[in-house]
Amino acid sequence: MKAAWMGMIAAAALVAAGNASADQALAQKSGCLACHAVDKKVVGPSFKDIAAKYKGDGGAAAKLADKVKKGGSGAWGQVPMPPNAQVKDEDIKKLVGWVLATK
Repeated sequence: MKAAWMGMIAAAALVAAGNASADQALAQKSGCLACHAVDKKVVGPSFKDIAAKYKGDGGAAAKLADKVKKGGSGAWGQVPMPPNAQVKDEDIKKLVGWVLATK
């Protein structure tokens, strides 16, 4: 029984790692990683900093999806976030969910 649980835990970890790398690949393809990184500020804030700032904010996903799509400025300083109208709404939702789940 213990071996079965350990196998399920290992499988879940592999699935999570696979999803994380798929999300990171989507971030790369969408151009996010030109200005952001998971754990450090580049031009824009790190994904970890974004997740921490919006932790517990029930409206954060919608707010951030809108900002990714339309662009904006002021939330993190003077450098504006350019609009990303070319990124599909479905992909933006995945990316925002991934960023907000970053620890």
